[in-house]
Amino acid sequence: MWELLQQLGRVPRRLIWDNESGIGRGKRHAEGVGAFTGTLATTLVRLKPYDPESKGVVERRNGFFETSFMPGRGFESPVDFNIQFAEWLAKANARIVRTIKTRPVDRLDADRAAMLPLPPVAPTVGWVNRVRLGRDYYVRVDSSDYSVDPALIGRFVDVTADLTRVEVRHEGRLVAAHDRVWARGMTITDPAHVAAAKVLREQFQRPRPTPDPHEGLARDLADYDRAFGLIDGEVA
Repeated sequence: MWELLQQLGRVPRRLIWDNESGIGRGKRHAEGVGAFTGTLATTLVRLKPYDPESKGVVERRNGFFETSFMPGRGFESPVDFNIQFAEWLAKANARIVRTIKTRPVDRLDADRAAMLPLPPVAPTVGWVNRVRLGRDYYVRVDSSDYSVDPALIGRFVDVTADLTRVEVRHEGRLVAAHDRVWARGMTITDPAHVAAAKVLREQFQRPRPTPDPHEGLARDLADYDRAFGLIDGEVA
């Protein structure tokens, strides 16, 4: 949301959202939503459940994109998708729309004039969590698993994620960094973490030498002389 508002350069006075768990359900907002809208000085309006009429404009636009932009295209990554989509939108918004009888790009300045300016301080965005690293040395972000340095197994690590990166830190030190994937149920592994785990596994499985119970034990023979009352070879 914040990335799109930055591209627009203004903040709408109301943000209309469906009644979904990512934003909130019922009367409760999801974590971070209140701080986000407060920083933007805008109002979040969540639609009632099972109210397709209220979000018909959005759904019709999504259908238009699926039938006009998607067919016949291939995408190498989410970044490639966004690049192609932005280029296509620039052309589509420069065409006359029959319902409004003008080009959308010509109406944009009037819409911006009715909106609020961007906040002087950017809102806090992204996904943040603190977890104890398990024995499999992976952390989960949005149903996908990302590897972490196995030397930190059993310790608490801080996981942060945005639209492109997933980073893991321990006491402020970066211990893992991955490109974020948007497919579900993926496992992303750094080869360096696998190599480190192999070394730790071999060290754990290597038999340790049994210490000699008598090692380091030595008695001064004079102790026996004193015990039997002998001092300098004479009987006390």
